[in-house]
Amino acid sequence: MVNKNNSTLQGSPNHGDNTQSVHAGTSRKKALNSLTTPIVQSATYTFENTADLIAFLEAKTWGNGEKTRDEYGRYGNPTVSAVEKRLAALEGTDGKGETDAVLFSSGMAAITTLLLTVLKAGQHVVMTDDVYRRTRIFCETTLAKFGIDTSVVPVGDYDALENAVVKGKTRLIISETPTNPYLRVTDLERIKTIAKANRCLTMIDTTFATPINLCPLEWGIDYVIHSATKYIGGHNDVLGGVLIGNEMRVKPIRDARGAYGNTVDPQAAFLIERGIKTLSLRVRQQNETAQRIAEYLQQHPKVDHVYYPGLASHPDHEVASKQMTGFGGVVSFELAGDLQTTGDFIDALQIPYIAPSLGGVESLVEQPALMSYYDKTSEERAALGMSDSLVRYAVGIEDCDDLIADLEQALATIPERELSDIWEIKFRV
Repeated sequence: MVNKNNSTLQGSPNHGDNTQSVHAGTSRKKALNSLTTPIVQSATYTFENTADLIAFLEAKTWGNGEKTRDEYGRYGNPTVSAVEKRLAALEGTDGKGETDAVLFSSGMAAITTLLLTVLKAGQHVVMTDDVYRRTRIFCETTLAKFGIDTSVVPVGDYDALENAVVKGKTRLIISETPTNPYLRVTDLERIKTIAKANRCLTMIDTTFATPINLCPLEWGIDYVIHSATKYIGGHNDVLGGVLIGNEMRVKPIRDARGAYGNTVDPQAAFLIERGIKTLSLRVRQQNETAQRIAEYLQQHPKVDHVYYPGLASHPDHEVASKQMTGFGGVVSFELAGDLQTTGDFIDALQIPYIAPSLGGVESLVEQPALMSYYDKTSEERAALGMSDSLVRYAVGIEDCDDLIADLEQALATIPERELSDIWEIKFRV
């Protein structure tokens, strides 16, 4: 299904993902004959004379001519624009026109700008319950102040999603794929069918998938969101976010970014572009490593359950196999133990760092019950479907054998259980 034929690299529309990551969306000739995109560290841009200014304003205001330059840093920057072209080229097309991308200072900046731009008082949002917690909080609290209602439905329950839509009121359907932390995979065809029947827009956060594993625009989705901080940046050293979609749909969000001021710094944009060049290489290795780790953990007696779309046991394995070219670099699993046992296991790991992120070259691990839900009691976490023994492991680019050996020694610290207990938990007898 995935066929990225929108590269702007001259004469090379059918290159593979590695070549696309290095070249897609770029011009062969860059300023000052630089191989890499120069960092244009300027807050404002000068005009040669009044005629130059008028020509710019004609193009900007009336579309009389092509806009080829910037005027002020909040509205655009050459370094940022170069990265946006790369991301638009990587993401693919909806088949209805040019694809455009808008770069932001963070993933949440991209999400909130979209929501505040396309929604108005009296409208309604439907989202699945496994979306990023901050996205859900923003919808249920901040948007509520503006008279915008939000309905939350169980992930994977498409009947509930369809029933939650209110004709004439619901404006936007929001989901993620894969979701965090249980890695549920949204059926994009079903989401789009429901949205189209009810004249709704769709927004899918595919931070965990990346454009290498999935391009939702090609499945009819209206808006795609990425936290560029994660796989796209790839080195755990830069914050950024991007919104991608049809050029006409994206333009109001670009204009809103200029008004809200949540722009990305050109130095950060440069680092994001650097990460894009190795995106395919990193993601493919992380896909392979995560698959092997998931298979290893699934057979381990001290692991109760593994959540990874590449496993046949995952509830969305069939959908993931249809939509995705790889299953991602995050593996979540529940241990045989409680909150303390799980924390001890994480402390015993020697390679991954404990940190609330993913997608970089270093492996990261976290206990979501603490990292994201420390303000809740164990009972409240359980009610939200969050297990105290859940571990989210985001693989980096280290050797897979080393990561598995490290997991093995850490799992050895967990006390042994009776065989009957293992049988009951794993096979639910």
